[in-house]
Amino acid sequence: MVFARVVPLEMQKRIINEAIVLKKIDQLLLYCTIYLLAVTVTGASKLCVNFLQARIGEQAMFSMRKELYSHIISLPLLFFRNTQPGVVVASLMTELASAGTFAGMALAVPVSNILTLLAFAGYLLWLHPQLALSIFAIYPIVVILVPYLQKKANRLNKKRVDQSRLVASQITESITGIHEINVHGASSVEKQKFNELIERLRSIRLKWSLFRFSIKSVNNYFVNLGPFIVFIFGGYLVMNGQLALGSMVAFLSAQEKLYDPWKELIEFYQVYQDASVRYQRTMRSFDVPPVPLLTGDEKDSISIYGALELSNVGYTIAEGKALLQQVSFSLQPGQHLALVGFSGSGKSTLVQCIAKMFDYTSGSIQLDGIEIKNMQKDELIEHMGYISQNPFIFSGSVIDNLLYAHRSAHIHNSVDRETYKTPSLDNLILSLQHTGFFVDVIRFGLETVYEHSPTAVTSKIITIRKNFQNTVGSTLECYIEFYDYNAYLHYSNILENLTFSVSRNPEDTINALFTHTFFIDFLSKHNLITPLLTLGTQIAKQSVEYYLAPGNKEKAIQATPLAISNASEYASLFSRLDTTPNYDLSHEEQCLLLKPALLYKAGIQSIFSMPPGLTTSILAARSHWTQLSDKECTSLLTPLKNNEPLKGQSVFNNILFGKMKTDESLPNEKVNRTIIRLLIEEDCLEDVAEAGMQYNVGNMGDNLSGGQRQKLAIARVLLKEPKVILMDEATSALDNTSQARIQRLMERWKGERTVIAVVHRLDTIKHFDAVGVMKSGKIAEYGTYEELMRCKGGLYELVTGKKAQ
Repeated sequence: MVFARVVPLEMQKRIINEAIVLKKIDQLLLYCTIYLLAVTVTGASKLCVNFLQARIGEQAMFSMRKELYSHIISLPLLFFRNTQPGVVVASLMTELASAGTFAGMALAVPVSNILTLLAFAGYLLWLHPQLALSIFAIYPIVVILVPYLQKKANRLNKKRVDQSRLVASQITESITGIHEINVHGASSVEKQKFNELIERLRSIRLKWSLFRFSIKSVNNYFVNLGPFIVFIFGGYLVMNGQLALGSMVAFLSAQEKLYDPWKELIEFYQVYQDASVRYQRTMRSFDVPPVPLLTGDEKDSISIYGALELSNVGYTIAEGKALLQQVSFSLQPGQHLALVGFSGSGKSTLVQCIAKMFDYTSGSIQLDGIEIKNMQKDELIEHMGYISQNPFIFSGSVIDNLLYAHRSAHIHNSVDRETYKTPSLDNLILSLQHTGFFVDVIRFGLETVYEHSPTAVTSKIITIRKNFQNTVGSTLECYIEFYDYNAYLHYSNILENLTFSVSRNPEDTINALFTHTFFIDFLSKHNLITPLLTLGTQIAKQSVEYYLAPGNKEKAIQATPLAISNASEYASLFSRLDTTPNYDLSHEEQCLLLKPALLYKAGIQSIFSMPPGLTTSILAARSHWTQLSDKECTSLLTPLKNNEPLKGQSVFNNILFGKMKTDESLPNEKVNRTIIRLLIEEDCLEDVAEAGMQYNVGNMGDNLSGGQRQKLAIARVLLKEPKVILMDEATSALDNTSQARIQRLMERWKGERTVIAVVHRLDTIKHFDAVGVMKSGKIAEYGTYEELMRCKGGLYELVTGKKAQ
C-alpha cells in the first residue's frame, strides 16, 4: 500500500516531463494507466485497513465491556453505596469507546503512516535533497509544541470525564427518584442542580476543545508552510534550471501527501491520550477487589439442615460507625425468629450480614457449624433465600423472574447451563399458589390476545363461552351486558353498536374509517349524521368547558370520551362556530365532532343524553353494515358472532362475550372464579397459567403493583426450596388477606425451614418461636412473645406504645 501511494507522484512527474513536454501520446496513456491503477490499489487497501481496524476495535471494546461488566457485578454491595448507576453506565458505554477505538488503531495506524511518511520523505530527498530538508525543518517545532498543548488538553480531559460522570449520576438519580420529584413538585430543584452541573461541564468542554483545536491549528499552520517553502525555494530552483517543472509538480504533490500520514499520526496521538485518560479513570473507579468466586475447588455438596448460631457479631463500616455490636443467638433447624425494633436499630443490616451481603467485621455466624465466611458462595446461595422489602423485579416476563433464583442457584458454569432443567409446571404453579400470585398469573393469561393464547384454549374457547353463558344465566346478568344482536349495547360505544363488532383500538379504527367516503355515506344514508353531530357537539362543549375551567387543567372527566389533550382543538372549532354565523363545517371538522359521538358509551358516560330516536336508528342501520363489501374497512373490526372467536380480543373477552357493567371487585371476582372453574373443567387452567407466566412485567416490574412484586419475589425464593429463609419486611406491601396467606404458609414451614423475619406488623409475631428486639445495633431482648410481653420491656413498648411502669 505504501508503494502504491508513492507511485502516483512519480507518474505525475513523468507525465509532465516525458509525455506532455515531449508530446508522446503512448507514454501519456501508459503513465495515466499506471496512475489510475495505483490510486485504485491505494483506495482498496485503505478500505481493507479501515475495516480491519474497526473490527479489531469493536472486538477489543466487546472484550473490555464484557470483562469490566463481569468485574462490576461481582463487586461487594458496599461499593454500590458510594457509586451511582450513572457512573457505571457511562464507564461501560462511553468511556471505554475511545479505548476500543485506540485498540483498533494501535497497530495499523502508526505502522502504515510511519512507513508512508518515510516513503514520501525518501521520495522528496530523491527528488531534491536541499528542498526536502528545508521542508523537514518545520516538523521538529511541531513535535515539541503539540505534546505541550496535548498535556494541557489531558488535564482538562480528566476534568471532563469526572464532570460527565457527575452529570450521568445526576440524570440517573433524577430518573430513579422521579416519583418523589413529582409528588413533592421538586422539578425546579432538580433543574437547578442539573443546570449547575452541565454549566460546569460546558465550561470544561470549551477549554478542552480550545486546546484540541489549537493542536490541529498549529499542526495545519506548520504543514501549510510547506507549499510556501516549495514555491519560494523550488520556484527559484526551477527558474535557474536546477529543478525540472515536472519534479516541481511532483514535489508539491508529495509535500501535500506528506501531510496525510502526519495528520493521521497527530489524530492517533490525540486518540491515544484521550483513551489513556478515560481508561485510567475507568479502571481506577472500579479498582476494588471482587467478592470471592461462587465456587472454589470441586468437592461434594454439603447437607444443610438450617441450624444458625451467632456469637458476638459486629459490623463496623469504613467511617468507623458500628452498625451491629455483640449480637448473639441460636436457632435450631426449622425454628422461626422475628426481629423487631425501631427504624435504624440494625434489623436489616443483621439479616444482610447473615445472607453474606456484607462481611461482618467481628464475631461468628455459623450455619450447621460451618462459618459463613468460609462457606462457598454457591453453597450458601443454594440453601439460603433472601427476600427484601423492596424486591427488584427484572425486566422481562413473570417466568423469567420466577426462575431467577432457581436458575442462579443451579448454574455456575457453561456445563451447568447446558444441563439445567427448568422446574416442572406443577412446581412453578405451586410456588405461585403459595404466595397468592397464581390468581394474578391467571388474570394475565386471560388478558392474552386470543391469537397468542395456547392451542388448548383457542380450540375450546367457544365451548367455554357457551358453558359460561349457561352457568351464569341470570346470576351475574346484572353485572354483565352480554352481546345481543337485537338489543342496543349501553356499555359498548356507538361505533360498536352500529357495526355490532369490537375493535382493539376504537379511536384508531374511527380515524381509519373517516379516510373512506363510504363510511360517511353509510351514516348519511341512514340519517345518522345530524343526531351524531348533535351528540358530538354536546359532549365536546361540556368537556371543553370543564377542561378549560380554572383549577381543572390537571384533572380529567372519567365519564367523557373526549381526551384532555384534544380540548384546545375543539375549543378552537367552537370559537369559529360562535363568531361566524351559518358556519359551514368542513369534512375534517365534521369528523372531529362525529368522533366523540361514535366513542360515546351510554351506560358509562351517562352525563350526556342521546338525541331522541338515535338508538332506534342505530339498530335499524346495524343490519345493513354486514352487507358492506369493503374488506379494508371491515377488517378493522371483529364481528360479534356467538359461535366464532373474537380475533384481536383477549381470552377473557372471548369467554365473557360481553362487557362488565361495573369495575367493583366483588362482581369481578365472581366472574373470574366462574371462568377459572370452567377452565378447570375443560382442563385448560394450566395452559392459561403458562400463558400468564409469559406476561411482560415491564421496566423493573412497573406493570406490577407493590404487592404483586413482593408475592413474585417470595415465590422465586420458594421455588429453589432453601433451608434458611431471610425476610426483610418482605410482606409490607401485602393486603390483610395476602398477609394472612403468607403467615399460614410460614406456619407450615416450621420444622422444615429456618426463618428469620424482620417484621413490621407486630400482630403477626405471636406465632414465631422467638422474638428479638433490636436497639442501637444490639439484641436488647430475646425470648418468646409471651415472655417478653410479661417482662414489659422493649417489645411491650413497641406493641402497646406504652412504657413499662
